[in-house]
Amino acid sequence: MPWIKYPVQRLILETSGYLLYVFVTSLILSFLIGALVYRSVDLQNIRWDDLVADTILPLQISVVISFILISRSFLLEWRKSAIEAEQLKTEQYAQQYQTLKDQLNPHFLFNSLNVLSNLVYDNPDTAAKFIRQLSRIYRYVLEVQQEKLVKLSSELEFAENYLSLQKIRFEEGLKYQIHTVQALDFSLPPLSLQMLLENAIKHNVASKANPLIIDIWIEENKLIVKNNLQLKSSVSEESTGIGLSNIRKRYELLSSEPIEIEESHASFVVKLPLLNAREL
Repeated sequence: MPWIKYPVQRLILETSGYLLYVFVTSLILSFLIGALVYRSVDLQNIRWDDLVADTILPLQISVVISFILISRSFLLEWRKSAIEAEQLKTEQYAQQYQTLKDQLNPHFLFNSLNVLSNLVYDNPDTAAKFIRQLSRIYRYVLEVQQEKLVKLSSELEFAENYLSLQKIRFEEGLKYQIHTVQALDFSLPPLSLQMLLENAIKHNVASKANPLIIDIWIEENKLIVKNNLQLKSSVSEESTGIGLSNIRKRYELLSSEPIEIEESHASFVVKLPLLNAREL
């Protein structure tokens, strides 16, 4: 009868059991001592009032001892239950997070192949250059796939490589700037920055006449990603619906700080909280 499931019943039965055991044992011992040691009690001359009175002190002591033992038993079981619940919660979060991370690799490859399929027919030379750059970038994707968090500096370096890859495709239609930042000891969920950049490129016009402008900088322990808003009338590339939803859910599993999204008629801004890996 576990404490956590049946606390009242367990308390009543365990306390009653202790007290009943002490009462009966004290009664028997009192009778034996009186009969064998003092020769003042026999089966024909049992003084029940005296025997019952002899059990009062043992019962008082047993109340104190049983309180200590029962309290210890309850606390140990409560602690065990709390640890098991926390382990189950952690395992559940880890499984959810792994499921979200498992989406990244196919998601990145899917969208890259979509871009490549268009370039192959339009510009074979650019497609070849795109493939070489893609192979270098994909190596990073494979390296961080199993990581819970990656260093901010690594994500910024990857963002630079990713945007240079997209520059091959859009040329003057894409302009970007990653503002110089200090080497801060912060981390991000892997590829979260790349997914924001991918969304910006996928949903906005990027042409020489109307270039897509992307700015990245740090402000108040948040990584800011901003792009001018010039939405396409229709998105030609297929969407898996991961993007922002994936990033938001991963942050929910890692931190109490949510991502912030600000949209106006001219710009789209996403603020990613910078995480400290040692505090997670």
